[in-house]
Amino acid sequence: MPNVSILIPCYNAERWVAQAIQSALDQTHDYKEVIVVDDGSTDGSLEIIKSFGDKIRWETGPNRGGNVARNRLLELAIGEWLQYLDADDYLRPEKIERQLDQIADDVDVVYSAPLIETWNENGIVDSTIGNLDSDAPIELQWIRWQVAQTGTVLWKSTSLKQIGGWNKNYPCCQDNEVTLRAIQQGLVFKAVSHADAIYRIWSEETVCRKDPSRVIHTKTKLIDEMLNWLQDNGNLKKETKQAAGQASFEMARTLAQHDMQAAVGYFSDRQSRGLIKPAGAASSFAYRFVLQFAGFRSAEFTARVTRNFRGQ
Repeated sequence: MPNVSILIPCYNAERWVAQAIQSALDQTHDYKEVIVVDDGSTDGSLEIIKSFGDKIRWETGPNRGGNVARNRLLELAIGEWLQYLDADDYLRPEKIERQLDQIADDVDVVYSAPLIETWNENGIVDSTIGNLDSDAPIELQWIRWQVAQTGTVLWKSTSLKQIGGWNKNYPCCQDNEVTLRAIQQGLVFKAVSHADAIYRIWSEETVCRKDPSRVIHTKTKLIDEMLNWLQDNGNLKKETKQAAGQASFEMARTLAQHDMQAAVGYFSDRQSRGLIKPAGAASSFAYRFVLQFAGFRSAEFTARVTRNFRGQ
């Protein structure tokens, strides 16, 4: 049986890190090691990490960012396969065993949809399985942001090292950036059906939620890199470009909640490049009607008035 390294970067996660570590130790796959790198936490995280004693390996150092910690974990790991786990998430006990059962010799990356838990100060308020269109081409799944939330993935160690590990220059969308490079470099992905990795949404202050404009800028940059790569290789399909247009439309709507002027500029730029497609849950008939005849700003104003009227 292959050895698996379960790798947990931690920064100021004292509320959650014990559950993350315990969920790693509780994996039913026997051949495993658990390593935690504390990225300069200023809360009680390090003391909690130390409390697990020799059940885990750990080290700490100054705060240098999540991907620096992930790359340090990559250096420390001895497993043939790697399970990354953010310190505020956790795994069901069978996660690794189930995914290993699906691995063929040519597979580099195994992944699934996440189980998304939304929390407030009192506990869980919602739980849902993320979307995963596993029959779609991997590039289309990626454009739809389905490949892959960090905890859902098992990486073959040699394959992750082959593509250069994690990019320390990305403060957000880090899992999407590394999977983009993996796709571009021809790694083989395998989707499985069990949603055994729990992604917890609990704070507006996490890296990918406290600055929506930065996330939108980064996600847009990555999507354009994928589109350009597909175009250069003669593989850009209509459905993929439409999915990118829907993602751009949804990002424009999100940006409008924070900076209307920036959102109008973003919408206009993406539309001029054929990369706006009103579709999905953010595109009601009424919204599309106003958008078509009065433009994006008016559609957003009307939507805002409607939300306020309904008390949303």
